[in-house]
Amino acid sequence: MFGASAENLLRQAREVQDDDLQKFCSRISTLLQNKEYNKEAVDSLQKLFLIVSATKYSRTLPRDVLHKLHSTLCFLKAPQPILVLCSAILREVLPCNALTLSCDEVNDMKTMSLLSSIILAQGNKKDAVEALCSRVLKLLESRQAEGQSSRFLVPILSKILDIAPATLNEEQVNAVSKKLVDWLRYASTLQGIPLSSGGFFSPRSRQPASILEVDGAVAGDFFTVLSIGQYYTEDQWLNMHSFSMLRKWLQCFGASGVNSNDADLTAGIPKETIGNKKDKEHSFPLDEKSELDSSVMSMVSASSTSSRLMPPKERLREKTFEYCNRLIEQSDRKALKKSDSELQKACLVEAVTLLDLICRQDPLFVYRAFPVVKALYGRISSDSGFARVLLPVAQFYLNHSEVAVVDSEAVYRHLFTKIPSELYHDTMVAFEFFQFCRRNRKTLSENVGIFHKSFPNLLKFLAWNTPSLFPEFIELLPDLIRPDTTIEMLHSLLDLPCLTAALETQLRLSTSLVSEKVITDQSRKTLNSAEAFQDQYCRSMFLYILRVEAGSGDTIDRLSLLHEVLLDMAQRPRVVHCAHTVPILLQVFFNVVTQFADGVLINQLVLVILERSNLLYDIPDFKAEVQRVFSSQLMVLCKLHPALIVEQSKELLDFCGAVSNIISKENFFTHVVWAVGEYMSLSYDKRCTVEQITKFFETLEALLFEITQLRASACVPKYSPRVITVLMTTLAKLASRSQDLIPRVSLSLSKMRPFVRSALISSLYSEDDIQEILARANELNNLLKAPNVAQLILGPSADIANPRWYKDTNASLPLTLRTVSKVLQREPAPGFSA
Repeated sequence: MFGASAENLLRQAREVQDDDLQKFCSRISTLLQNKEYNKEAVDSLQKLFLIVSATKYSRTLPRDVLHKLHSTLCFLKAPQPILVLCSAILREVLPCNALTLSCDEVNDMKTMSLLSSIILAQGNKKDAVEALCSRVLKLLESRQAEGQSSRFLVPILSKILDIAPATLNEEQVNAVSKKLVDWLRYASTLQGIPLSSGGFFSPRSRQPASILEVDGAVAGDFFTVLSIGQYYTEDQWLNMHSFSMLRKWLQCFGASGVNSNDADLTAGIPKETIGNKKDKEHSFPLDEKSELDSSVMSMVSASSTSSRLMPPKERLREKTFEYCNRLIEQSDRKALKKSDSELQKACLVEAVTLLDLICRQDPLFVYRAFPVVKALYGRISSDSGFARVLLPVAQFYLNHSEVAVVDSEAVYRHLFTKIPSELYHDTMVAFEFFQFCRRNRKTLSENVGIFHKSFPNLLKFLAWNTPSLFPEFIELLPDLIRPDTTIEMLHSLLDLPCLTAALETQLRLSTSLVSEKVITDQSRKTLNSAEAFQDQYCRSMFLYILRVEAGSGDTIDRLSLLHEVLLDMAQRPRVVHCAHTVPILLQVFFNVVTQFADGVLINQLVLVILERSNLLYDIPDFKAEVQRVFSSQLMVLCKLHPALIVEQSKELLDFCGAVSNIISKENFFTHVVWAVGEYMSLSYDKRCTVEQITKFFETLEALLFEITQLRASACVPKYSPRVITVLMTTLAKLASRSQDLIPRVSLSLSKMRPFVRSALISSLYSEDDIQEILARANELNNLLKAPNVAQLILGPSADIANPRWYKDTNASLPLTLRTVSKVLQREPAPGFSA
C-alpha cells in the first residue's frame, strides 16, 4: 500500500485540471525548446509523468509538447535522465493523431532503444513491429560507428520475441542465429580498457589484462557470463546479453526443421552401439561408467568437427552445448565472492535448462549431454545449497533417461525425500519445486513411484508456505491421491496444522540456544512443544508427523497427547493460516476419492470420519469447519455405498448413543442420525434385519428421552430444534420399517408438547422453535396412523427419483400423494392442539 504522502501526491496529480495542465506544458515546452536540461527540467518532466500516469483515462497533451518530447528524445547530447523521462511520458500518452513515431531513419543505438520501448508499448500493431524488427536487424548487420553499441538492440529483439515472434522470416532467423554464435563463442578473453580521464597518467598505455575465473585464476578458455573482469569489451557485453535471451530464441526457432521420430534418433549410429530397445530395462546405475556414453560421444564428436559447415540453427545448438559445458566446468571453481557463488548457481540452472532444451530439439545431443549432467549431479547432490539446480537436473533425467537408457530412480528419490525435509522454509525452493511437480505431474504419476509416497514431505512445503503455495498444491493434490495411501493422506490433511506447529518447533530449537538436555521426568503432566520435542516419550510422535515418506502407518496412536503438547502453538499465525486451508483441501480430497472408492475404502473413510470428527487440533473455528465438510461428505459416501450403515452398525451405534457428541459436534451428529434413518432399510441392503433396526431405535429413543426429560436443575442444556426434529423423524422412519415400534414412537411424540410448553424449557426456545417441534411431531404422529402409507413415505424405494414415477399416468405415486395429503390435513390428534 502507498504511504500517506504518496497517496497525497497521486490525489493532487489526478485533480490537475486541463487548463492548468496546458499552462504547465507550455513551461516544459519552453525548457525543451531552449535545451535547458537543468534540475527544473527534470523536476517538471517527473511531475508531468506523474500526471499522465496517475489517471485511468488518457491525458491529452498539446501537439507542440509532444513534438518537443520527440525531438529531445532524438537529441544525442541530451542527458540520460531527460531522455528516460521523455520516453516514459510518450509511452503513457501515445498513440495519438498528433504524433506518429518512426524508427526508419534512426541510427543511434540508445535512441533506438528508447523509441522501441514506446513503439512496442502501443499494442501489437503488426506493421509497426515488422518495421521495428527490420530496422533492428539492419542495424545489427551494419558496421557500427564509434560510440555505438549493438548491445542496446538485443533487448529489443528479446521483446519482439515476446510480442510477435512470427515477425521474423527464415532469412532473418538464420542471420540472427549466426550473430548469436559469434557473440557466444568468439568474445574476447582480454579485459576492456577504461576510458581515459586525461592527465599525465593515462591508462591508455596499459596493456589489457586477461579475463579471470571466479576463483581468481586466469581464464583458460573462451569468455562466458562467469568470466570476471574489471572492464568489459563490447563483444563481451554482447556475449552476456546473448546468453540472457538464448533460451527464448531456441524455444521460438530452435526446433524448426528438426525431426524427433525414432528413425532419426539413431541415424548414423551403429545398431550394436545403441542396442535393442527391448533391452532398456537393463539400465546401468548412476554410479557406474557407461560404455554407451563413451562410444556414442566419440562417434558424435567426430561427426561435429566441421561445425562451421552446419546450417545456422544447428550450429547455434552446437555452440550452445559448448557454452553450457563451459559454464558447468566454471561452476566447479570456488568463488571468492558470495555474489559470484550465487551467480554460479543461477548459471547452472540456465545451463542445464538449455541442455535439456537442445536435447529435446535434437535427441543426438542426449548422448553428449548426459555424462555432463550426470557428473554435475554427483558433484552437487550432497550440498543443499544447490537445491534449485537439482530441479532442472531432475527435469533433464525425466525427459531423457529413457533415451539414454539410464536408471534415474536415485535422482528422484533424492529430490523428493531430502529437499523438502531440509529446505521447507526456503520459499523460492518451495515454489520452484511445486512448479516442477505441476509441469510434470502426468509423467511423475505414471513413471515415478516415489512421487506418490512423498506426500508427507510435500505437505511440509505447504504447511510452512501456506498462503503462497496453496493454489499450486490444490492443483497438484489430485495426482498425489492413490487408493493405497488414501487413509493416510486423510489423516495427514487433518493433521496439517500440527505439522506446521512441529516444523516451527523444530526450526526454533535448531536455531536457538535451547538446552539439548533430554527431559526424562515422566511425573510432569503437561509439556510445551519445545519440551515435548526433546522428550523421549513424545519424540516418536514428532518423528512420525515429520516423516518423509508414506507407508509407516495411518496416524498417531497418541494423537490427543500431540494436540495437548502443541497447544501453545495453536495461536501462531502460520498455524492458523494453515488451518484455514484444511477444509478446502478436504473437499478436493473427497471429490477425487469418491471417483474410485469401493465399498471397503468407503467403510474405512467413514470410520476415520467418525473417529476424527472430535479428535482435531484445538484451533478457533477449525473443528467446526472440518465437521462441516465431514457432514456433507458423509452424505456423499452413504449415497455411493448405502450398505455402510449396516456394515458399520456397531461404530454408528456407539457414536449415536453418546449425548456428548451432540454438544461437541451437533451439525455432524445430526447428519449421522439422518443417514441412519435414511439408509437403515431393507431396500438398500438385504442384510438389514429387524434386530438391527430395533437396536438403532432403542439407542436413539433413549437419546431423545435423555435430551427432552425435565430436570429440576437450574442449568438445563439447550439442544437445537433441528436435533430434536431429526431424532423424531429418524425414529418414525425406523418404526415404519418395524411396525411393532410405532406405539413407542407415538408415546415419545406425545411427550413433545408438555416438554416444550413447560416453564423451564419454553424460556430457552423461541415461539418459532416451539412451533417447529410441535408441527413435526404432529405430522409424524398422523402419518404413523396409516403404517402402510408411512412406510412408503418415510422409507421410499431407491428408484423413487426415476422420472417414470412422475411422468407415467398409470404409476401409483399421484394417488399416494393425494392420500398422504389427506392424512396430513386431518384434525390434530388429542394432545396436539396448537
